[in-house]
Amino acid sequence: MAKAADSEVDLGDVVTASAAKQIAENIRAAILQGRLKVDVRLPSEDELAAKFNVSRPTIREALKRLAAQHLIRSRRGPTGGNFVTAPAPPEAGRSLANTTTLMVAVGDINVDEIVTARLEFESVCVKLACEHRTNDQLERMRTELELQKKGNLSDEEFCDSDVRFHRAIVDASANSLMQFLMHSVIEGLQPISNMIIFRVRERQEIVAFHKRILTAIADRKKTLAVEALTELAAYTRDRLAAAIERRS
Repeated sequence: MAKAADSEVDLGDVVTASAAKQIAENIRAAILQGRLKVDVRLPSEDELAAKFNVSRPTIREALKRLAAQHLIRSRRGPTGGNFVTAPAPPEAGRSLANTTTLMVAVGDINVDEIVTARLEFESVCVKLACEHRTNDQLERMRTELELQKKGNLSDEEFCDSDVRFHRAIVDASANSLMQFLMHSVIEGLQPISNMIIFRVRERQEIVAFHKRILTAIADRKKTLAVEALTELAAYTRDRLAAAIERRS
């Protein structure tokens, strides 16, 4: 059964005009600092309105902000209300990927930074994959590699397979934090790179790099795996530059 929040929990005071934002930030801080535990029910809207001396619509807006951050969930019925929720990795990962994609779209992240970040993060993943990969994960990579060799794949299908191949590498790292952080790179940034360079890259080159990476991971040879990934990143950077020059 869900627990009720202690009425004595200090949620802070609102001191600026942006009341809903302040309230959401105060409750968020209480959650992140452990003063509000997972599955605890928040005070009712009336109680929160009285606590912060604001209207119920202001409280509802604050709760919407928290829900959008996946920090609370709502439940209806006699035992319902708003409850602190544990973060769901898939949802949090999608949110991170969407934010990253938006940052690229508005120019906060440039193309060269995409390639650099991917190389640095995925280098760690391929080394960990050499240690922890399973036969099932190797089979996932082999399946994508065989698919990529087919000449009748559309550009979209090839790009999707490319993403799945690298996702399998990250999953093989067996490191939950790296998997979460790489979600924004694999799901958010890599499709953007593919969209820019698909007309100027050679598929057989990508397949050759993927084959070298897969072989090195299967043989547990970290140095060779990172070497192949580094050369793939260099090729990607070169093709991105060519695509941008071609557009301009």
